[in-house]
Amino acid sequence: MATLFTGIGELWTFDPAHDGPLRDAALVVDDGVVAWTGPASGAPDADERVDVGGRAVLPGWVDSHTHLVFDGDRSSEFEARMAGEGYAAGGIAVTTGATRAASDERLRSLLEARLAEAYRGGTTTVETKTGYGLTVDDEVRSARIAAELADEVTFLGAHLVPEGWDADEYVDLVIGDMLEAVRPHVGWMDVFCEEGAFTVEQSRRVLDAGRRAGLGLRVHGNQLGHSGGVALAVEMGAASVDHVNFLSADDVEALAASDTVSTILPACDLSTRVQFAPARQLLDAGATVAIASNCNPGTSYTSSMNFCVGTAVLQQYLTLEEALRAATVGGARALRRGDVGSLTVGSRADLHVLDAPAAIHLAYRPGMPLTHAVFRGGRSLDTPRESAG
Repeated sequence: MATLFTGIGELWTFDPAHDGPLRDAALVVDDGVVAWTGPASGAPDADERVDVGGRAVLPGWVDSHTHLVFDGDRSSEFEARMAGEGYAAGGIAVTTGATRAASDERLRSLLEARLAEAYRGGTTTVETKTGYGLTVDDEVRSARIAAELADEVTFLGAHLVPEGWDADEYVDLVIGDMLEAVRPHVGWMDVFCEEGAFTVEQSRRVLDAGRRAGLGLRVHGNQLGHSGGVALAVEMGAASVDHVNFLSADDVEALAASDTVSTILPACDLSTRVQFAPARQLLDAGATVAIASNCNPGTSYTSSMNFCVGTAVLQQYLTLEEALRAATVGGARALRRGDVGSLTVGSRADLHVLDAPAAIHLAYRPGMPLTHAVFRGGRSLDTPRESAG
């Protein structure tokens, strides 16, 4: 059954054949995919018709970096950071106790609620990670629960060295028994290559094991300093290196010359009060940039991609089009997905309808509830409000 979406004041398809948004546009969805886009005056007939009342329509956000499987609260840590304490990688350990103690049912319920929040904000594709269990059994159950609900699941056993462990011995566990146990539930391998977490050589061992297991590669890199994570990600052919706050000229040049996506996390940069990732410099050099929420309990407890896009425009000097593209096409490339992130013919019909006539309102009216409706595969995501606490 075909559905015609009409009354679109501004349609962002990110079809290479279109330069910028289409005005007074229409879109046809058939069998869950985009079948036609163009001016409303030339729209074909369809079985059903949805008039969006002059609103702007975007592809659904592709959030390529989240940590949604956890229990516990770190608001006191956040409050202390706002009072002047610095951020260090070790804060991850605070969450592991509550996550290990939670039942499967509680973790599943929390993940469902967090995903529902993300959907209500226009996100239609979500990657999420393990990394708050840090034992074989707890990483496996995090991966299994995530695989039931999320689009893409990443194994992040190498998130932090647990208390009482030698770092190299823990890496042996991650790339041995832990990887073998989680492998049926995940598609990606990640590592936190940073001072206070894992060295470049330890990170290389993790990524090499993931590649040998047939997993795609991702890296947390250069968040707190020049950790070497960016160079390692490019060397290993990782799909994405995320955070990228501290970059040398060589790092920027390497990213621009590679297929590794530079994923920026604006909400995290605000929360940790580190310098913003140099997104403008990366784009000017020719690198592919993605925007993601990094939703997690310690450094970015938000899944609002609307907020992240607005922040990228207001604080990181991206144009509106660059920010929209990074949060859709960029995220899809970071996940090596060709079926989402755009509204080109044949792509999955993931529509984000704004309660505004133009997408610039995301930055022009920051913080306002601008998501009017969300469709995934052409179906309305009308999810009930529930607590994600």
